[in-house]
Amino acid sequence: MADPFYRAAGEGELRIEPLGELTAIFDRRSMQTHLVTQPIPEILAALEKGPGDAATLAARLADRFDLDGEGDAVAIVADRLAELAAMGLVEPA
Repeated sequence: MADPFYRAAGEGELRIEPLGELTAIFDRRSMQTHLVTQPIPEILAALEKGPGDAATLAARLADRFDLDGEGDAVAIVADRLAELAAMGLVEPA
């Protein structure tokens, strides 16, 4: 089974504020604030380029960071995407 594709929340729906090593994400739709660490903000930023699955997003992150974009990186991104979906911060595309 192929990994699902996800899309980011619409423009202006999330307010993302770095707080040192943590990042606060306020979801205007649910009125909830989430405190997250890396690589969650980076994954959300990668989704701004358009929808993607774990492999696509790992490749986008590999371009920005010193990653191989395959193997373990894809598994980590897939796990984080599932967490983001559970929080309602991304949606299936």
